[in-house]
Amino acid sequence: MSDAWRTVDIDGDIDPARSRQMGRRSAVTLTDEYVVVGTAMGAVVASDRRTLGECWRVEPDSEAAVVSITSLADSVVIGERGAAGAIRAYDLDSGTVRWRYATATDVGAPKQRTRFFLPFVVDFAVDDDRVYAAARRYERDGDRRSFSSVVYAFDADGTIAWTYETDASPISVAVRDGRVAVAYNRCPGEHHHGLVVLDTEDGTIRYRWDPPADGQRRVGDVSLLDTGAVVTSHADYRGYRIGPGGTEWRIDLATAREIDGETVYAYPNHVHATDDGAVFVTGNTYPEEGRETAVLHPDEQTAVGVSPEGIREWSTSVGGFAAELATAADTVVVPSAQQFRTRDPGVHGLSAFDVATGTITSHQTAGIATAVALEGETVAAVEEPVVYHDEGRRRGAYRLLVGSL
Repeated sequence: MSDAWRTVDIDGDIDPARSRQMGRRSAVTLTDEYVVVGTAMGAVVASDRRTLGECWRVEPDSEAAVVSITSLADSVVIGERGAAGAIRAYDLDSGTVRWRYATATDVGAPKQRTRFFLPFVVDFAVDDDRVYAAARRYERDGDRRSFSSVVYAFDADGTIAWTYETDASPISVAVRDGRVAVAYNRCPGEHHHGLVVLDTEDGTIRYRWDPPADGQRRVGDVSLLDTGAVVTSHADYRGYRIGPGGTEWRIDLATAREIDGETVYAYPNHVHATDDGAVFVTGNTYPEEGRETAVLHPDEQTAVGVSPEGIREWSTSVGGFAAELATAADTVVVPSAQQFRTRDPGVHGLSAFDVATGTITSHQTAGIATAVALEGETVAAVEEPVVYHDEGRRRGAYRLLVGSL
């Protein structure tokens, strides 16, 4: 990436991240004219893409972090993690609220006001006419854990065209050629399909798929192709290509492996697929027994390039945990946050990959890189400050970074 990065401080008193990941609490998107940031304090700020001068700002009216963001036509749409689980659409040029919807109306109000229990707008996907949103709410009663969730199809004016409700936890949404694909991660209730593909017109089910393994965790991410989809499986730590007739190939990503007497694995959390192949990105190492481990899986926090035929072509460490991807055609940008087991600040930053050939370029940040957007050659990212528990030093700042590949 170019060395000529521009930075703008994000206003607000944000607690620094600690050794472990804190979950998503910022979001960023790029349009032709603006870079728009949603903050941990709930503000939405649009800046001129060329000068980074502030164009408009909307202050929060509730205690909720902006965790999802996208644009549709002449609006920017944000999703919150908060008591209302709000979705709001703002006029792209003025910041005027065009419409809003409280997903808590459908998924329910939180039983506790702590982060895990708050209604959460997980992801957006857009086509020419609509924005598709997935929202969920978690609940726990003793040993019983449950989710309520809804997938929405919103027209540009905020009208709900259709909804799809389940008792599972959606984690990502993709849209292409009349299909909306929803990846469901945790399925503790009656819903047991890690992938559901819906019709964009009316929300009817086109097909469903589930990884061939037991357990509540199912799918971590989905990317649609012109026919079928590519998914990450949290059930068996593999990647799958799903075609019209079912599974076409699968590939080991960070499957369970014994190292120094411990069996460890890592979840494949993200995928982006094109006609030239797919890039998978894995997450943290976990042991099969307990939560703590002294070893690292060799394929943890790794970008893996796979050919259209399902053959591993390349792999590269991304250094730290990636909360999301930014994609454009055959380019994938990965933001890297903590490696909480080794706590190496040298891994913070951004990496860009070509689907077929691997690394294009990278950029290191002082704090952790959390949210990212890509449009053309322009990259926008949010850096958050971090303090490691065994060091006590504050690294980085809460700021917007804009650069180019």
